[in-house]
Amino acid sequence: MNNKKLFSTLLLSLAAAHSVSAAEELSVAATPVPAAEILEFMKPALEKEGVDLKIHVFTDYIQPNQQVADKQVMMNCFQHKPHLDAFNARTNAGLTPVGYIYVPPLGAYSRKVKAVSELAEGATVAIPNDTTNSTRALLLLEKGGLIKLKNPADLHATAADIVENPKKLKFRELEAATLPRVVDDVDLAVVNTNYALEAKLNPKTDSLILEDAKSPYANLCATDPQYKDHPAVAKLMKVWHAPETVKFIEEKYKGTIIPVAN
Repeated sequence: MNNKKLFSTLLLSLAAAHSVSAAEELSVAATPVPAAEILEFMKPALEKEGVDLKIHVFTDYIQPNQQVADKQVMMNCFQHKPHLDAFNARTNAGLTPVGYIYVPPLGAYSRKVKAVSELAEGATVAIPNDTTNSTRALLLLEKGGLIKLKNPADLHATAADIVENPKKLKFRELEAATLPRVVDDVDLAVVNTNYALEAKLNPKTDSLILEDAKSPYANLCATDPQYKDHPAVAKLMKVWHAPETVKFIEEKYKGTIIPVAN
């Protein structure tokens, strides 16, 4: 290699090194499906925007918020607003939403019946045990005509607010991540979409009751207030709502995940 080519190669190497060092690292906590999958798809677009995206995957609904509160990651993308509000109320963390991303409709699944009308008296129904998703499950069961709540608009309703339970359903409250594994053991299980997809359950075709696009439980990204206006956070939300990302979501999840405007 002559000196001229060597000099050109060195210049290109220095330029590449500068580009890598100039990229701003953005750490994001997410659940595996669909949030982490979507974030993985977004990586190349964010790289072009000068953002080095680091994805930290968690299988529970506690750590993604705790990691942001503890300043271990800058933001998270995985939850709905009532869940975030409950975490803030419990911990005084003060995490703040930076944009909505999609609706993962909650569904009720069964291996024992083909319709909720076939559920026998005293049937066992498994629902999430965290406060907000427990309420969400009760609202879904009311939508399916199985129970009646004192106030169907109350996003803080509990089992104590059930005023009618004609089939005398028995409820088992379990950690959300375990619910797909008990579908065979109970008469009906209410499962969050991310866990349903991981278990190869299709909310659109396999559920007996399913939330629709009007659900108040659209998922969002959240961060510590100090990062709310951070340029890297803004770039992530911009890429999330870009036509290419929306197309990816629509094609990959075939209607089981519904993109929403910011």
